[in-house]
Amino acid sequence: MNRQTVLITLWIITLLVACGPMATPEPTDTPLATAEPTHAQLPTVIPVTPSAVETAWWNDAVFYEIFVRSFYDGDGDGNGDLAGLIQKLDYLNDGNPTTTNDLGITGIWLMPIVQSPSYHGYDVIDYYSVEKDYGSNEDFRTLVAGAHERGIRVIVDLVLNHTSSAHPWFLDAIAGPDTEYHDWYVWNDEDPGYVGPWGQKVWHRRGEAYYYALFWDQMPDLNYLNPEVTRQMYDVARFWLAEMGADGFRLDAIQHLIEDGPRQAGTPQTHAWLAGFDQFTDEISPQALAVGEVWADTAEVAPYIVNDELDLAFEFSLAEAILNSVAVNSPTAFHKCLGTVLKSYPPGQYATFLTNHDQNRVMNQLGGNSEKARLAATILLTLPGVPFIYYGEEIGMTGQKPDTMIRTPMQWSADQYAGFTIGWPWQPVNKDRGMMNVATESADPTSLLNRYRQLIHLRNEHIALRRGELIPLESTCPPVYGYLRHHPEETVLVILNFSAEEQTGCAFSLSQSSLRPGSYTAQELLHGVEVEGLTVDEKGGFSGYAPVATQTPWEGYILLLKPER
Repeated sequence: MNRQTVLITLWIITLLVACGPMATPEPTDTPLATAEPTHAQLPTVIPVTPSAVETAWWNDAVFYEIFVRSFYDGDGDGNGDLAGLIQKLDYLNDGNPTTTNDLGITGIWLMPIVQSPSYHGYDVIDYYSVEKDYGSNEDFRTLVAGAHERGIRVIVDLVLNHTSSAHPWFLDAIAGPDTEYHDWYVWNDEDPGYVGPWGQKVWHRRGEAYYYALFWDQMPDLNYLNPEVTRQMYDVARFWLAEMGADGFRLDAIQHLIEDGPRQAGTPQTHAWLAGFDQFTDEISPQALAVGEVWADTAEVAPYIVNDELDLAFEFSLAEAILNSVAVNSPTAFHKCLGTVLKSYPPGQYATFLTNHDQNRVMNQLGGNSEKARLAATILLTLPGVPFIYYGEEIGMTGQKPDTMIRTPMQWSADQYAGFTIGWPWQPVNKDRGMMNVATESADPTSLLNRYRQLIHLRNEHIALRRGELIPLESTCPPVYGYLRHHPEETVLVILNFSAEEQTGCAFSLSQSSLRPGSYTAQELLHGVEVEGLTVDEKGGFSGYAPVATQTPWEGYILLLKPER
């Protein structure tokens, strides 16, 4: 099969899957006063006023997902830790808005940091204490203080769906039906006979009964039909918000909280429970963020936001569409999915990303093409929503399944252990550390790292990129996509060339909008190239606008439009 045939085949596949039903993710070692459950039908839309968006601090944030074990080792034992992360805070944000050699990150999400018998932490044995490999509760408080000094919010992974089979609750539960914690888990006298969403075994025998564990027999599911479990997890949330100073939670695998027989995702009981949990956490900390992992297509994810059960949820369909479109050099799938996303959520209230700790890294999905990686970053950081960046994505780290290979140590330098540790790293560092590392890329103005720095700082500086509405434009060049980000305070035009070929003479049109009629000057913010000004007609539209004479392959351009006085 020749290259052209392969590309056409991939393009057709992309069109078929864009923002449609997603393949159910395979389980990995890292999974994916009580409100009464209700079976009432959930509404699909609610009115949202612009002021609702203006009050949310997270709509101004750019988040960075950190696997602490792999970020930086502060004590030389080969494991990343909180002390090491504290030392690297200036890399994320040095607190000085006039400098540009930091990333400009304003939020961090820490993968599980509580006590666990596993390397990844998603099987918890103590919700109230920091994993000993990472440090202490006091270290976490120190981290929060240092982060806040730099303008960085800190959210932590909260694993509600299940515990470790080594948790004291489960060890008590397996002793018999009359024990204190037996009903904290889901039991049945006989195997009900159904399997899980991935065809996996979910009922596991222990003695004369069977317990339910969706992801793995060592991760038994908690029973949220038991009010005692809900009260306990409310206390866990209160502890991390009120006593530890966290700014919110990333909620793991939340569509699986409460099962209804063989229906094991998105049950009415789950939606009702989350609404109650959201109300509780807002009472503890009104500004606390709850961002949920609902690994499903947009139609299934949006109701969690629309019905005020979460503040944000990760947009898996959009992430897939971005990477698919970049991979096949066509914006078609991205455009289709973006339209669905914009219609499905309150303005900006969803989390955008490219990959996370459960997925093959961006560079692997894009065939190691750094120009495509830069384009994907430009798309992510100019879209509405709240962007999340997986650690190492900004330097082009590689990794594909199994899971340990997509969670390898951060590459700070070209040294033997990539500057991650002076000891023996818990996991071997990538062989490509010689070129893909912070030190090398910092010295290269054209590097992926410096593109991420530039994009994040531009987003921080321009309210249109953070909060502006997105208005798609008509383009005379099929591979070149354009959109406005319009906010009452300013307007930005984004141009994206998805093609492997240089594009010339591309013009954009818009029938009508809320843009003020008149003449606009244009300043290109990303490359500093010369661009043409714009004239907007009485309907807020324009036609035949060709601001950039030539578009480089796999490149983006960001134009600040200023009305002439």
